Amino acid sequence: MKYVLLTGGAGGLGGICAKALASRGYTVFAADINEDALREIGKTPGILPLSMDITSQDSIEKAKQTVLQTTQTLDAVINFAGIHTLSSLIEGNSPELIEKMLRVNVMGMVRVNRSFIELVMAGGGRIINCSSECGYLKPQPFNGPYTITKYAVEAYNDSLRRELMFLGVPVVKIQPGSFKTNMHQTASAGYDRIAANTKYYAKVLQKIKPLMDFEFKMVGDPKYIAAAVVKAVEKPRPRQRYRVKNSKLLLPLELIPDPILDFAYRVVVG
Repeated sequence: MKYVLLTGGAGGLGGICAKALASRGYTVFAADINEDALREIGKTPGILPLSMDITSQDSIEKAKQTVLQTTQTLDAVINFAGIHTLSSLIEGNSPELIEKMLRVNVMGMVRVNRSFIELVMAGGGRIINCSSECGYLKPQPFNGPYTITKYAVEAYNDSLRRELMFLGVPVVKIQPGSFKTNMHQTASAGYDRIAANTKYYAKVLQKIKPLMDFEFKMVGDPKYIAAAVVKAVEKPRPRQRYRVKNSKLLLPLELIPDPILDFAYRVVVG
């Protein structure tokens, strides 16, 4: 029997990946905090819903004991749990928002991997961490809190890989582009909050809105992210990273020196 633990596994991209793995014969512990979504995805054969708050070590330990009732080994731990919204770095509740995002997007991943590493080692398994194109692309205005967390995920993932390679445990990162999930709704809601309350950026935000809307329309088919996760789980020698449908709008900006890019932003939206 093949076992996988997948956080954020009851909905969004995590839920899609959970179903893809279950269809390939894996027993998937779909860990999530959303009880309604857990009940729904639990109807899928091969998926065992697992209540887990990744910001709470006690919750993670309780979930681990539940997993141990079924298996002593895991073929993979896959971290897809995460939150996203748009926000200014100097207006609103940016310090509290950044702290919350770090707790979920970074420290949740750290806690889960540390808690389940012995089951992964016992199963000859691997760890797969979902980062983002925002983890390596140049930061965009008003996406700072999320970008900060994904840059941190990149550093954590690579550091973990260079530790666990000595123990024979592969560590893989997934770098998705834009896919239509609830994150788009929270990002749009974040934009609306900034626009409604900003003291400094009203005109800038008006000009950025069409660019944001265009980017949200350029969404990838979730089947591609599911295919990348299956490869990361099943390949005997997985890649260190899988980039999936990254932005055609943002990728070219990587070629532009920062002073010129900053100037372009001032001209276009300033």
